[in-house]
Amino acid sequence: MNSTETGRERTAMVEERSAGLSVAQIMLVAVLLAAGAVMKFFIGSIFSAGMKPNFIIAMYCLAILLVRPRFKEAAIIGLLAGAVCQFFPGTPYLNFPSELAGALVMALFARMDGRAGGFLMPAVSTFVTTVVSGGVFMALLYALFFSGGTTAPAPLAVFAGIIFGTAAVNSIIVQVLYIPVSAALKMRAAAR
Repeated sequence: MNSTETGRERTAMVEERSAGLSVAQIMLVAVLLAAGAVMKFFIGSIFSAGMKPNFIIAMYCLAILLVRPRFKEAAIIGLLAGAVCQFFPGTPYLNFPSELAGALVMALFARMDGRAGGFLMPAVSTFVTTVVSGGVFMALLYALFFSGGTTAPAPLAVFAGIIFGTAAVNSIIVQVLYIPVSAALKMRAAAR
């Protein structure tokens, strides 16, 4: 039966699903990645060990928690973070897979909506994400540069110390920033 046969008008509720991130969300991600790049440049340059802390991870973790992207969008954020890392001296191209893995892990945490870690979810998820990203980076570094080569690899303990130290710092940064930035974004949305 169609609507003319019954004499009633039929209406259908259609739920609109956005095609992706909004312009405001994209700008937020860009600003946070830029802030991470500035931190990596100025604070990361203080360290002269083979592997430097990567504050870009903290900023994409914060961005993913705030905008809650789909997995494909989180993957793009991770690849963009890897691209930003290419502007800094270091090991070329290894940040692409490591930041991609990290962004996908963070997106998984963001989908849990605070069920993992409760109030400390930003810190817990950032810590795990940083360890995953650093672990992928370290595994690729060892596989590509130190396997079968004549160059003596740095002890794993050195890399592990940097990874876990960076994870701790990133966790604090994201935990401290998440609540006020999230509140500011909610106030802005309510004002519209």
